[in-house]
Amino acid sequence: MSSKEAPIGLTIMEKLIGLLMIAIGALTLYSTYTNMESIGTNPALILGAGIALIVLGIILVLAKTE
Repeated sequence: MSSKEAPIGLTIMEKLIGLLMIAIGALTLYSTYTNMESIGTNPALILGAGIALIVLGIILVLAKTE
């Protein structure tokens, strides 16, 4: 059985999308944390979404494409 390698473009895009998700999550987390009083009733939901984006981005960056 031969193992096929993933196309190099797919691997690069996976890593770039992971980095983009980390950046968007960090911006969301920072802007929500600095302006919590203007968000209203539940800033924890938006903070959780920012953390989730960061975690998913880290998983995409660290994942080994086969």
